[in-house]
Amino acid sequence: RAQQLPQFSQYLINDYVINPAIAGSRNYFEAKTNHRYQWVGITDAPRTYIFSLNGPIYKTMGVGGYVFTDITGPTRRTGGQLSYTYHFKISETIKLGLGTSLGVLQFAIDGAKITGKEIGDIALSSGIQSVTVPDAAAGAYVYSDKWYFSVSAPQLFRNNIQFFSDYKNNLSRLVNHYFVMGGYRYDINESFAVAPSFLVKYVSPVPVQIEPTLRVIYKDQVWIAGSYRTQDAITVCIGYTFQKNITFGYSYDMTMTNLKNYSSGSHEVMLGIRFMARKKPAKPSTDAEPAPETKE
Repeated sequence: RAQQLPQFSQYLINDYVINPAIAGSRNYFEAKTNHRYQWVGITDAPRTYIFSLNGPIYKTMGVGGYVFTDITGPTRRTGGQLSYTYHFKISETIKLGLGTSLGVLQFAIDGAKITGKEIGDIALSSGIQSVTVPDAAAGAYVYSDKWYFSVSAPQLFRNNIQFFSDYKNNLSRLVNHYFVMGGYRYDINESFAVAPSFLVKYVSPVPVQIEPTLRVIYKDQVWIAGSYRTQDAITVCIGYTFQKNITFGYSYDMTMTNLKNYSSGSHEVMLGIRFMARKKPAKPSTDAEPAPETKE
């Protein structure tokens, strides 16, 4: 009865891992990696690592992919997906990207790290159990120079995690998640801009979780942001871009639930690199800095 997919505080920076339709919406390829250490101080707390790569091909298409591992106590999720996106021109300033991704997911449990209430549980062995299943996601991304709106749904196949072929009474299923994301950039003057954004997450039967964020950007190089994740935490994020190509970000989550009595919070580090910029940009960046300038 909880969210199955890992969460990222810097969702507005590495947004492609939330929605495959974002691939190719910018005029460059970008590789990004996130390392998240959640609920520091709690034994076996979640640790998540992800690497993504995406960019445009031809004039209207985008491709990408990512690999990740998410470790929580005796459980480990490891997988990867490849995506394809086609971008439609709705008007002179608005475009629509429709994307899908396919991949695999391995779910593993180390039974040696679990002490059961009863001995001889037929659903759990004392060794490492793992199962590999196909996975898929789909999304839509509407965007212009100043704003964007995103809808995506991962885990479309809703696979059953079944470790034993002769044991059918299994309630461990990958369930659908739904993500809605949006944002707007307002330039105050030549040096400062503000960019409010939001992320809404829903998976039944968990209550809807909303995460509004406000980011302040200085000279398209430095930014600071604050977020509030309902029923969870307050997040502070800082970032810096070097020579418009290398981006570094760090976020700290201050836990607001009773977990704060046991944890000092959550840390997340992001590193991104841009390359292969196209001469004619598909859209200005929704990150803190604009797309790299190129000469004809």
